[in-house]
Amino acid sequence: MFAVHFFENKNLLLSQLLQRVPSVGEELKIKGRKGKISSVTNVEGNKFHVQVVIEKVTKGKTAVIDPAKKRKR
Repeated sequence: MFAVHFFENKNLLLSQLLQRVPSVGEELKIKGRKGKISSVTNVEGNKFHVQVVIEKVTKGKTAVIDPAKKRKR
């Protein structure tokens, strides 16, 4: 078992006990967000720090309400 700590920059995202250590370039999902592993470093015997690059979420535009088309009551 390996103690794996996932980081985005210096922010800790997740700590897990895993059977295998993820490899560089592997894609994964953390907290519902897609990401890609950029580096894996061995801190101690079975402790690993994994740097993750999370994809930026682009929000779609909301529909603009045209006041001329509003119904009158």
